[in-house]
Amino acid sequence: MEALLVSYGLEWANLLVRWLHLITGIAWIGASFYFVWLDNSIRPPKPGGDLAKKGVSGELWAVHGGGFYNPQKYLVAPAELPEELHWFKWEAYATWITGIAMLFIVYYFNASAMMVDKSVANLSGFEAVGVGIGTLVAGWIVYDLLCRSPLGKREGLLGLVMFVFIVAVAFMLTHLLSGRAAYIHVGAMIGTIMVGNVLMVIIPGQRKLVEAMKAGRAPDPIHGRRGKQRSVHNNYFTLPILFIMISNHYAMTYTHAYSWLVLAAIMAAGVLIRHFFNLRHKGQVSVGYPIAGVILLLVVAITIAPRPVAPVMPAAAAAVPAGASAQASAPAAAAPDFTRIQAIISQRCATCHSDKPTQAGFATAPAGMMLQTPELIHQHAAKVFQRAVQTKDMPLANMTQMTDEERAEVAAWFQAGAK
Repeated sequence: MEALLVSYGLEWANLLVRWLHLITGIAWIGASFYFVWLDNSIRPPKPGGDLAKKGVSGELWAVHGGGFYNPQKYLVAPAELPEELHWFKWEAYATWITGIAMLFIVYYFNASAMMVDKSVANLSGFEAVGVGIGTLVAGWIVYDLLCRSPLGKREGLLGLVMFVFIVAVAFMLTHLLSGRAAYIHVGAMIGTIMVGNVLMVIIPGQRKLVEAMKAGRAPDPIHGRRGKQRSVHNNYFTLPILFIMISNHYAMTYTHAYSWLVLAAIMAAGVLIRHFFNLRHKGQVSVGYPIAGVILLLVVAITIAPRPVAPVMPAAAAAVPAGASAQASAPAAAAPDFTRIQAIISQRCATCHSDKPTQAGFATAPAGMMLQTPELIHQHAAKVFQRAVQTKDMPLANMTQMTDEERAEVAAWFQAGAK
């Protein structure tokens, strides 16, 4: 009962923190999208006009919710500091804090199941957690050093180098952790870089601008330029990280033999599509970017499409009776009796996927899918085939040690009509 209550409590913590993470993430990314749109959409005032004399570099008029708005951007800062100044930072901080909390709740508290895949690397749970945390720290250090180096003045080359770096990290993680954990840690690394930009560069730079104005000094425009650079970087990171946030629902991506390359292609597609919108806000319509992104996604979809699974004759049925041909015995070997399939699923799957899971760490059936009765097994036959045979990401971390022979039997049963 105690173990059940702990599992149930963690499930509620997962629900509430995930909900909060989604809310704060929407607020942060929404603000990022809005301000990049604003920067790209404002138009310079008339030369010699009142706005130009005030130091306004651009403005625009907008209508929303029944009201008219007139945002203005100053080249460096206004001549006089306003009494009330709104800062955009807590959305970023709250998103990162809730994201890290989810890493602990979902992955680090159950690392042996959620992060370790013995077929990938023989790590302990503690070692896997160390790899995950080390990735977050190293990712920010490398990115920040690159931005501060001479490479930081060449945006295109910097972007290419960062993309190669992220792909290299994905390659490393997919050879150390389970595919699902590898993907989520690439996303966590990118998220850490994004919040690091806010915490370590954008907000400190804005504080220096405000402090200079309060002291009666002319603000140094370098802080605005650095903040703008990091803000644009965060904008391009958004679509890749949003995909990674939902990737755990799509095992076809993270279980592929070249999952790191699949992730690289999908991230590249996201960057191309985001670039189209950034250019469009400036009045430049370059349809080649979204077309290239869609083609890239299509290529990925076709490349990782599941192939027909050839049923493997179970060992128990491998021996052909004397006088019987192999062809005559094949149908029986290729279509196990449902009693046998139910026994496999009960032993390997239903420990988690039942109304009362017996597997430690689970209070309810994952995704609400239960397999403890013949009716439920038939109802979810296609899903069992997909996850146990095609992607092989279930059982989770193969905790119940499902064998290749058993997967072959499930495949044979399903392809014979799942009767």
